[in-house]
Amino acid sequence: MDKAVSPLPDDVEALKALLAAAVLRADDAEARLAKAKARESAIEALIAHLKLQIARLRREQYGASAERSRHLLDQLELQLEDLEADACENDCAAEAAAAKTSEVAAFDRKRPSRKPFPEHLPRERVVIPAPCLCPSCGGARLSKLGEDITETLEVIPRQWKVIQTVREKFSCRDCEMIMQPPAPFHVVPRGWAGPSFLAMLLFEKYGQHQPLNRQAERFAREGVALSTSTLADQVGAAAFALMPLYRRIETHVLDATRIHGDDTTVPVMAKGKTDTARLWVYVRDDRPFAGCDPPAALFHYSRDRRGEHPRAHLASWAGILQADAYGGYNELYAPGRQPAPVIEAGCFAHARRKFFELADVEGAARRRSRGEHTGMIYPIALEAVQRLDALFEIERGINGKTAAERVALRQERSAPLMADLHAWLTAQLAKLSRSHDLAKAIGYMLRRWDAFTRFLDDGRICITNNAAERALRCVPLGRKAWLFCGSDRGGQRAAVLYTLIQTARLNDVDPQAWLADVLARIAGHPAHRIDELLPWNWRANAGVLSQAA
Repeated sequence: MDKAVSPLPDDVEALKALLAAAVLRADDAEARLAKAKARESAIEALIAHLKLQIARLRREQYGASAERSRHLLDQLELQLEDLEADACENDCAAEAAAAKTSEVAAFDRKRPSRKPFPEHLPRERVVIPAPCLCPSCGGARLSKLGEDITETLEVIPRQWKVIQTVREKFSCRDCEMIMQPPAPFHVVPRGWAGPSFLAMLLFEKYGQHQPLNRQAERFAREGVALSTSTLADQVGAAAFALMPLYRRIETHVLDATRIHGDDTTVPVMAKGKTDTARLWVYVRDDRPFAGCDPPAALFHYSRDRRGEHPRAHLASWAGILQADAYGGYNELYAPGRQPAPVIEAGCFAHARRKFFELADVEGAARRRSRGEHTGMIYPIALEAVQRLDALFEIERGINGKTAAERVALRQERSAPLMADLHAWLTAQLAKLSRSHDLAKAIGYMLRRWDAFTRFLDDGRICITNNAAERALRCVPLGRKAWLFCGSDRGGQRAAVLYTLIQTARLNDVDPQAWLADVLARIAGHPAHRIDELLPWNWRANAGVLSQAA
């Protein structure tokens, strides 16, 4: 039996008291929603500000100064994650407050638009049972009009399994000969680790910057206890097995007539301390001038930064080298160098950076607010940055065009700007003392003016060395996780794996899927067909992709 609804009181004073209580409840709900709206507005403004800061930091070129600012970028991203989570939590709290009253409308926060889930993901339909009878009249004649589908992204936890490869033995009843199928090829001796496991191990260490000790801890939590030394053995053996691919990528990079070069520091263990070693990178990327050859990145390791290392790396190579003004390259540019002199192409990003540091108005304001010493902000430096930015704007418009089209447009648009820039820099230099910071920044460009103007006559040349700096980005990120290389052999092994992983990324190939397939096949693959396993050929092979899936 239905519960009777209590009637309203007949007394006027009681009715007034009941109405006043209802008004107070509505006022409380409105106050809660107003506070929630105020919090939402403040958080939305801060989120927008942080996104702008992160976007600005991401646009900065990667170099020594940008590596120092990477800590700030990481902190901003963490802060942004927390603020967006706070905004969503406040939104839920506001909706819950609104649900307590039917008089006040909820405040709706504008949510970021989400892209549809990828089509290649499998779909599992969970159909909620429909009613068998009409809840209004009790009729059973129901007709389906359609359906509403809500998609939820879910993940299946990683599963471990042991594959038992059985080789049965047979004996011949006639001659008593014992026979058995041959053992399968393994990428590592006494291979107890499957190719997918090895690929995950390598990619987590060198692609996701997870040291082996952290991986071992996670494996143990998942019920598979493996020591760090055991995992290290597998990494070394897998790197050795992949050396043929490294050599083929090295040949491909050094076949180019124009490459990007750069280097960065990497700590390496020494006796009771760490030394500062170097990782060098040489990048072949012809996509800016519509080249057809696939991109690739080649890494080398050295214990120090002596000029003999790039000379050894490029001993048999001649062409256009896009790099910074490191003195170790100078012997490569010598006229009598064999097999031929290397042609220098200047990097406008490095030149701009020197002026930008002297015209960093925002950075000076931040330092001033913290009570730190601030240098002078020079109008000359600010104008130099603006003049260089005009050249960058032209380059953004011609990126991807053929070399001939780039030369024609540069002669029309960039050449007059370069002539004006040279005259302006020369005039400004005459007004400054030789020891002035601005004079050093201007001299950096004027002393290498031929290298900086070479892009006007060759459409293959880019005006920045950003391709090499982007390829090196993985090293500063990894340094924060694994801190140092354990030995020189560890540094050389890192160079091999960085080469493979970064080359796969340049060719839009999933490094882990590619490594898993290559490690499964390389032991039995014919040596004269090793090029089939290179990332750009692997991607083009639809059969391989289907097997990896």
